[in-house]
Amino acid sequence: GAMSVDSIAELSDNASKLLEALQLSHPHELDPPRGLGKKKVLSLNPISRQVPRIVEKCCRHIEAHGLQTVGIFRVGSSKKRVQQLREEFDRGLDVFLDEQSVHDVAALLKEFLRDMPDSLIPRELYAAFLSTAPMEGPAQLAALQLLLFLLPPCHSDTLQRLLRFLGEVARHAQRSRGPDGREIPGNKMTVSNLATVFGPNILQKEKPGEKEAGATDFEDSAAVILVLQRLIEHHQTLFTVSPEMQRDVLRRLFQTDPDVIEYLLRRK
Repeated sequence: GAMSVDSIAELSDNASKLLEALQLSHPHELDPPRGLGKKKVLSLNPISRQVPRIVEKCCRHIEAHGLQTVGIFRVGSSKKRVQQLREEFDRGLDVFLDEQSVHDVAALLKEFLRDMPDSLIPRELYAAFLSTAPMEGPAQLAALQLLLFLLPPCHSDTLQRLLRFLGEVARHAQRSRGPDGREIPGNKMTVSNLATVFGPNILQKEKPGEKEAGATDFEDSAAVILVLQRLIEHHQTLFTVSPEMQRDVLRRLFQTDPDVIEYLLRRK
């Protein structure tokens, strides 16, 4: 994944797989860039961010143009235009969203997540994530964090980007006043509303097309919404690996895979 220093090919196959699985994050990476002059903080993660272009573009477009749009993700869209955008992304074209309706872009993002061949949270972890719903407080967050560590890197990176975006949308749910005293309308998409809309697209029990109407019972639906609420509310904490855990991982790797340690430290 976009190596610029050294070569991952120099390592054994086993070490290469370990590097791909190793996701050691840095708190600074969880914040959106604050300016062109900000120096990028390198982390121990040697793999570049793996977020699909369509997800990144849709999130950026809505962050720039749709945060004050009332009912974003709930208002209808143009099916014809959304289908056209899907086809353009599928063909690998450089799609410009600047002139598109935020409702069309919102629908495109939802459809992408819904129709992924393997859902954003892999189906084999569906039951495990839902089992955290009855938990409370630190125990629930600890369990969710360990489950997030099991996600493949591309799923982890994409979920982190999406949750950060949904948290920003929820921050603009209530009406507020600007610096000049004028009232700014809220989009009315609270964390609960967003979890209701996105939960079934992110946590899926069956593959698209396999699910029959009513197949997901009410208890599962409520648990899906509750779990996604917690993920949105605590995404920054959940995706931050503590220094203690990083040191523990590095100590263990030093004993079992010193080549990986050398590579990571050179990369840093």
